Amino acid sequence: MNNKWYGTYALILGIVSFFTGEIVTFIMLGFILIALININTTLKKIHNRDNESS
Repeated sequence: MNNKWYGTYALILGIVSFFTGEIVTFIMLGFILIALININTTLKKIHNRDNESS
């Protein structure tokens, strides 16, 4: 997924959390999503670097 889809996913979660009253849960899910995106990006960079050097 690219960043556009992450934003869309976050928007949908935000709308749902607003109507259900789970704003804190939305914020925590946002932090988790940002962390997972960073981990995924780092792993992709390492994978690409290792494939280039082989």
